[in-house]
Amino acid sequence: MTTTTEPLSRHRAKLFDPWLLLGIAIVAVLLVVSLFTGVYDVVGGKDGAEMFAITRIPRTVSLVLAGGAMAMSGLVMQLLTQNRFVEPTTTGTTEWASLGLLTVMVLFPSASLFGKMAGAIVFAFIGTMVFFLFLRRVSLRTSLIVPIVGIMLGAVVGSITTFFALQTDQLQNLGVWFAGSFTSVLRGNYELMWIVALVAVAVFLVADRFTVAGLGEDIATNVGVNYNRVVLLGTGLIAVATGVVTVVVGNLPFLGLIVPNLVSMIRGDDLRSNLPWVCLTGIAIVTVCDLIGRTIIMPFEVPVSLILGVVGSIVFVALLLRQRRNG
Repeated sequence: MTTTTEPLSRHRAKLFDPWLLLGIAIVAVLLVVSLFTGVYDVVGGKDGAEMFAITRIPRTVSLVLAGGAMAMSGLVMQLLTQNRFVEPTTTGTTEWASLGLLTVMVLFPSASLFGKMAGAIVFAFIGTMVFFLFLRRVSLRTSLIVPIVGIMLGAVVGSITTFFALQTDQLQNLGVWFAGSFTSVLRGNYELMWIVALVAVAVFLVADRFTVAGLGEDIATNVGVNYNRVVLLGTGLIAVATGVVTVVVGNLPFLGLIVPNLVSMIRGDDLRSNLPWVCLTGIAIVTVCDLIGRTIIMPFEVPVSLILGVVGSIVFVALLLRQRRNG
């Protein structure tokens, strides 16, 4: 006789996959390597312990928070749009966040870090809603067109931001903000990054609702889920994660595209059981790219966004070709 505890036990077993422990161990090793990688010798240096606390710990914590949050944001956005090719950098969300940051900097030059984040979050929310509303108004024949439309909208917003920055003598600052890099992450200017940890928790708690919403508005409504409310919640979480990461770190292109697709190809499309893997994979990819950027031309650094952009664009094209072959 089948009982209700059997599906729950199977779901729990799938969520707590023993392989997850191996994934956690691998990510932990990468983070330890990150803590001790750099030009300054934190082990034998005169002020090694102080430099370790000021630079290495904040940088490594930021790698964890930014990598996990942006990967999960990409997963949520793909569910809500029912499209595997969207994420904050292919829908214009990141460009809107940059415009919000620039607007706050121009109108309120003495704004605090929290104020800058608030502006970036508000604009990221508006931009993401514009994209979602556009998708609901326009009937697109193929899913491949959706990211192209998002990239075009992002390009328009990016052009407006660049013109705005040029007119207000902020073009150089804009370039620094938009180049995703963990070089400037120091103790005292990264602590608000912990906000994205709350985003990750919220995504996990409402994962089932996002899954139902991903089946479409009609099905979600039939099973008693308020589709519009779930979309607003998902948009808000995506905006918070994108806004915070954009202000502290900058642009992390294609991360939210690469990770969910890689995980789903290996493990299937069960959202709740995939979330830990999406988070871990996002952290691992960002950390590896950051380590490459730190060591490839040491003592100088290459922005992590450059490494991610190269890797992400290759994966993006590969996914498009795979989709075309599969019809």
